[in-house]
Amino acid sequence: METYWNVYSHPAAELKRIIQDHGLRAPSGHFDYGGMESKLDYAATLGVDYIVCPEVPEPMWTSLDGFKQAADQLNHWGEQIQRMGMRFAFHNHNYEFRRFEDTTGFDVLMSRTDPSLVGLEMDCYWITQAGQDPLQMFSRLGSRIKMLHLKDRKPGYPPSQKPDRQAVHMTPVGTGTINWKAILEAAQQNGVQHLFVEQDSGDLPPLEELRISYKNLQPLL
Repeated sequence: METYWNVYSHPAAELKRIIQDHGLRAPSGHFDYGGMESKLDYAATLGVDYIVCPEVPEPMWTSLDGFKQAADQLNHWGEQIQRMGMRFAFHNHNYEFRRFEDTTGFDVLMSRTDPSLVGLEMDCYWITQAGQDPLQMFSRLGSRIKMLHLKDRKPGYPPSQKPDRQAVHMTPVGTGTINWKAILEAAQQNGVQHLFVEQDSGDLPPLEELRISYKNLQPLL
């Protein structure tokens, strides 16, 4: 499993025990950009291998300078985290693919960060919603992609580069349009370390959607 900010009200040692008591492990955790510095020791106590930055602050989305500033900050955190014995990654949405003339915010983040310090947790839904192809992203970034978020996308909706309500067309893995067989083969070939089924929203109760995703993934893993 992967932790997120809404469970960090527990002290790190207590949360680690809760996870272990349920027979689970958390190799990765999301920690918000704005509170990253204050949570590094918490993450170390929690015992995650990867600290993931889930997004940059919205005011930085509107210019290349904002993405450049974010990239420099990610490099700084990546170096700190590496010294602490953990690894660092960035999680994409769709907003990073907004075009600024001949480039995108995502291009800036990937070209300006050091691959040895900042990996990528590729969210296959948001890559697709942005109008991109997860398989092409593997061709481009290869083993820099360390982890995947797996959630499927309903057919019939246009791509977009803004993470608003009009961009949310999620459905359990295997019930949408994303080519999971090819993606999981590429993940294996490129040494992806962790796969997380994630369902931000859906038409069915969350546990039912997880059961569907689990059932559909079993023949592919």
